Amino acid sequence: MAKAVFINLPISNLKASMAFYAALGFTNKPQFTDDNAACMVWSDAIYVMLHSTGSWRRFTQRPIPPSTSSEVMLALSLDSIKEVDAMNELAAANGGTADINPKQDLGFMYSRALTDPDGHIWEPFWMDPAAVSG
Repeated sequence: MAKAVFINLPISNLKASMAFYAALGFTNKPQFTDDNAACMVWSDAIYVMLHSTGSWRRFTQRPIPPSTSSEVMLALSLDSIKEVDAMNELAAANGGTADINPKQDLGFMYSRALTDPDGHIWEPFWMDPAAVSG
């Protein structure tokens, strides 16, 4: 199996979370989806597992942080500033919160942070390919 990242998130409403991630461009992988959890695919190497509380508890008994806390920020690279702006707008229109932090425009990199309906922080960003190559 190729190396991949599986991000596991506790969520409060599976259908609402699936709809949110689908609106942002994730696709559902039905083989890993049931009434308690869903696999949403960003790319060939990035999968987001959405877990209801019962499903989450199969893996850990640690407390689920409140939606106002910040346990991690997950960054997704996009192909343009326009795509970053569009993802932020889609988040706000589909149950998330846009611009939880100020926009960052460093010239060679641009980002905006958003949250999903459960407060998980995502930061879509664009970076100038010339800056990446040095």
